[in-house]
Amino acid sequence: MAMAEIIKSKLEAALAPQVLDIDDQSERHRGHAGYREGGESHFHLTIVSDAFAGKSRIDRQRLVHRALAEELKEKIHALSMSVKAPGE
Repeated sequence: MAMAEIIKSKLEAALAPQVLDIDDQSERHRGHAGYREGGESHFHLTIVSDAFAGKSRIDRQRLVHRALAEELKEKIHALSMSVKAPGE
């Protein structure tokens, strides 16, 4: 299964997002640390979820990191994100 599909599945299960955009930015990092041929190493996420309501940006990012803990240990080199509650 492609890493983007794994990310989507895990985040949908953990956060039930209204918006989930997964952008594989690996090609932009060719020649840099962590780059792997074929990509799937550097991602940017845009997530809008009720789970983020009333939480700080750091707490929101922690929720994402918990959901993707296994992948972040070995497979994902870099993960940037925009995390918002509905209406933000």
